[in-house]
Amino acid sequence: MKWVISCGSVVLVLAVGALFFYVPETREYVRAFSPVDRNVEIIFGGDIMLDRSIRLAMEREGEDHVFSCIKDLLLSVDLVVANLEGPITSYPSKSTTSKVGEPDNFTFTFATSTAALLARHNISLLNLGNNHIFNFGREGLAQTKQWLDGAGVKYFGDPDLPEDERVERLTKNRVKLSFVNWSDWTSDKTDHTVAQVRKEKEAGRIVVVYTHWGEEYVPATSRMKQLAHSFIDAGAEVVIGSHPHIVQEHEVYAGKHIYYSLGNFLFDQYWNKEVRRGLLLKITFTPEGSSSIEEIPIDNQNDRRMCVV
Repeated sequence: MKWVISCGSVVLVLAVGALFFYVPETREYVRAFSPVDRNVEIIFGGDIMLDRSIRLAMEREGEDHVFSCIKDLLLSVDLVVANLEGPITSYPSKSTTSKVGEPDNFTFTFATSTAALLARHNISLLNLGNNHIFNFGREGLAQTKQWLDGAGVKYFGDPDLPEDERVERLTKNRVKLSFVNWSDWTSDKTDHTVAQVRKEKEAGRIVVVYTHWGEEYVPATSRMKQLAHSFIDAGAEVVIGSHPHIVQEHEVYAGKHIYYSLGNFLFDQYWNKEVRRGLLLKITFTPEGSSSIEEIPIDNQNDRRMCVV
């Protein structure tokens, strides 16, 4: 069935549940609204580390080099969410001049241009609750927020704020989302996070819990599973994990999805397939919750790019 409404030279056509404008000059119908416009598509990734050999590759090849293989994918959705595995500061890098195994090799800082680089590639929401965000102290965290704010990149899990202020709330196409962080290094108490999830859910928002937890290079622990279940029980729509540097188990609990670790998004670890391979999730959210999840395997290349497998 089709309805046509004419007002002067403007013609509105309602057909198949969508509203179109007819443009006489070009004889084209331009869609103004469709139910699909109420959806939000988000890509979630794991750990992003832009120091050490990746920083050197960016200096040599240009910053955009590291995202060049998946740029179109990142720009195809409403936003990309990931974990920023270190601060953005004006301090010189310690890791680029260190040897493997030395303490400085694990002390990260990212160039001040990093925030704009991430913004250009639609990585516009970052988790800051992790074990590297204080690598350059509270001054490093303060600089990080300054550079992200300047580039228009939002963040959550800020350990400098009280637990109930670490949430990022985003509303797009009438989809109300709340991003809550749990971190084994910066979160105070489990019940604080559970209470925050419940509060956001009761406010009518879709809650995503993004975690930084567990042990590196091994499967998910029983403690991680208990925590994840508690977040789902409190009202989380999905739980997504980072930190272990490998892709861990996927579980459906109480009808909700838990990805215990997405592995490395961009990280210079190459010694086996497990650390090279990461996982991106393309999740479609509606006002009622998540409607679909697409798993996108990626591979960290020796040239310091990551590419879809």
